[in-house]
Amino acid sequence: MDDIVKGRSLDAESQRALELDTLSAILPMDRRDRLAQLLTDDDVATLKHLAKEGMGENSLRALTSDLAYLEAWALAATGEPLGWPAPEALALKFVAHHLWDPAHRASDPNHGMPADVAAELHADGLLRSEGPHAPNTVKRRLASWGTLHRWKGIESPLTAPSLRSAVRLAVRASPRPRRRKSKRAVTRDVLDRLTATCTTDRLADTRDLAILLLAFASGGRRRSEVARLRMEQLSDEPGVLRDPLDPRSPTLPCVSIQLGRTKTGDADDAGRVFLVGPPVEALREWLLRADIQRGPVFRAIDRWEALEDRALTPQSINLIVKRRCAMADLDPKEFAAHGLRAGYLTEAARQGIGLPEAMQQSQHRSVQQAASYYNEAERAQGRAARLGV
Repeated sequence: MDDIVKGRSLDAESQRALELDTLSAILPMDRRDRLAQLLTDDDVATLKHLAKEGMGENSLRALTSDLAYLEAWALAATGEPLGWPAPEALALKFVAHHLWDPAHRASDPNHGMPADVAAELHADGLLRSEGPHAPNTVKRRLASWGTLHRWKGIESPLTAPSLRSAVRLAVRASPRPRRRKSKRAVTRDVLDRLTATCTTDRLADTRDLAILLLAFASGGRRRSEVARLRMEQLSDEPGVLRDPLDPRSPTLPCVSIQLGRTKTGDADDAGRVFLVGPPVEALREWLLRADIQRGPVFRAIDRWEALEDRALTPQSINLIVKRRCAMADLDPKEFAAHGLRAGYLTEAARQGIGLPEAMQQSQHRSVQQAASYYNEAERAQGRAARLGV
């Protein structure tokens, strides 16, 4: 009997794996079999519906990752898959398991996530932290949980005042310093060191130079935006004067990028940024050498320097930044692709460019969010931090 049940389970997993294949362009298919184990048939149906409705690729990836974690946690904590709608008590248990007070845990081992639940999640590679989760991670997963309720047409308990209060109190009880996606910003001096490693005739050097300069100069584009950039988004613009105040100054080449859907906008937004000067020259050199006239702008290159049709992934952009850091004798652990975004705004501040003007290029919607990218290292050198000296 057990073999029959097990066989049915394997058949169900195989079927879900086949269903997930239809999302191969969006979801990380190296995790397909694991996702097929964790997700239910209803979960897969919901994800396919979201893809059909046009949810952004990155949003769907994050939602899938959160859903897989929630399903795994529910099985480990209760022995049952997620219920829809989720009981409010289950949501409160999730908060209690992930946001807790380390000092209280020292005197009460039962405080926080039970050891057996944590051990199961660690064994599955889903839990890496030994302490409480980052508050933003918990809030994001709760938000994903609520989003899935809405898409299923089910009233969500995650907006209950009791849960909001529990999250607020738990965040206070488990203070954690905010982690940056990149420990250090890729400012102009760092960028110069990275681009100095792209000086050979190898096609990969030409591509990586264009990636670094475009990502930085276009306002610190996110790695996902760089990875999915297509030729249809690029437009040649009239040249601009090197010195706008001198009509006799040399003219620099200019290209505009229609961003379309971004993390904070959608495809209907008229978000457009400009490239001027050397980044344009590097981009044109790459497109000419790679003979790219349509489709993805930045593509994979195999070991024989043959260009592939598939676009680079966001993770590939991150690895390129880290590889160039290693080549420039910088610690790759200190930098990530997101450092280009922080670096653009930090460099703008260094050069006296007003935040509103910089935000037009970076396409930040929130002044508070944009200002948060100014690294603490830069703030420490400022006059505001030295009033007591």
